[in-house]
Amino acid sequence: MKPSPIFLAACAALSSFAFLSQPASAADDAALLKEKGTLLFEDSFDRDEPTPDKEEIGNGWTTNSAWRAQGKKQADLLDGTLSVIRVPEANHGVAIFHDVAFQDGAVQIRFKLNEGEDFGIDFVDREEKSVHAGHLCMAKISLKGVNLQDSKTGAMKLEIQEQRKAGKLSPEVAKMLKTKSQNFPLDLKAGEWHEAIIVVEGDTMRATIDGELVGEFQSEGIAHPTKRMITLAVNKAATVDGVKVWKLK
Repeated sequence: MKPSPIFLAACAALSSFAFLSQPASAADDAALLKEKGTLLFEDSFDRDEPTPDKEEIGNGWTTNSAWRAQGKKQADLLDGTLSVIRVPEANHGVAIFHDVAFQDGAVQIRFKLNEGEDFGIDFVDREEKSVHAGHLCMAKISLKGVNLQDSKTGAMKLEIQEQRKAGKLSPEVAKMLKTKSQNFPLDLKAGEWHEAIIVVEGDTMRATIDGELVGEFQSEGIAHPTKRMITLAVNKAATVDGVKVWKLK
């Protein structure tokens, strides 16, 4: 028996509704970058330093080693990758900067971590004076999870930092800060290569790891209209490769 036209129409309507209500997937973001993204910058680190014992990454990268690590080398071009190891002399994690300019965009990057290691992809606007060092939002990645955070209206807001230093952080502000980040679990293998795509679109940040959408987080600070820099933030050590920065808006 052939299905009736009414039944077919109902199925089509349900199918259309299901399609429209599906959440964004990892494939969606990969396709989004290829179809609508403009590739602003890429680096495979397939080169050597001009002076082997000096920190000279090249291709527009700079670091904080000069003032945070007494000038010691912390970023090394090694076998076509960027190997980052914080030295004992450092009084801060390693920060590796590159200028970019977009409102909505994405960072695509390959990475390798060992147990206890992590790294962050930080979106920055140093012309924004309401926050420490222009920190806007960040994705922090470890083997065990991804933390997506709104730094601009959260922990990096100067007003909040001053309250913390003075020991005057109110219970209301402490409660609010808990809403400014979200954790998403992972179970990645140590010492192996993985790939991340971090998309910032409007007031939402999404994380895709190894082709799987891990999670998304929505907060008003993410919608800051000018991202002028990305920072790779490493607390202990990490190896990265294949960095691509895309503009969507």
